[in-house]
Amino acid sequence: MPNPFHLAVQVRDITEARRFYGELLGCPEGRSSERWVDFNLYGHQFVCHLNPDLGADGNGVHRNPVDGHGVPVPHFGVVLEMSDWEALVERLTQAGVRFEIEPYVRFKGEPGEQATMFFFDPSGNALEFKAFRDIEGQLFAT
Repeated sequence: MPNPFHLAVQVRDITEARRFYGELLGCPEGRSSERWVDFNLYGHQFVCHLNPDLGADGNGVHRNPVDGHGVPVPHFGVVLEMSDWEALVERLTQAGVRFEIEPYVRFKGEPGEQATMFFFDPSGNALEFKAFRDIEGQLFAT
């Protein structure tokens, strides 16, 4: 197994985070307390820390132009196998998640061609999930 990353973010409500990350995204829950909860985000340790004063508007997010879209920065996510990415798109669409950048294939026909989508969690954290037909050959292609 490659080295898993550890990422901790702020959320405005732990119950809301459990519904979004645990139920909607399907991340198994690990350790927790009243003020934080660990999730297994596709093999990585992802922790939501409570900040009840946090807003959820995403307006403080900076956007950089990439392939004709304003990509929210900062953002995080996971590179998935294409079939897992497609299944996640379906699950999010059926749940009525509003995409910041609708699922599509960017850099078509170029090195690094990838399927991608962006959306916000209920606390305003920007997420990107992407997939490549050949992860090892395309992830760092120039």
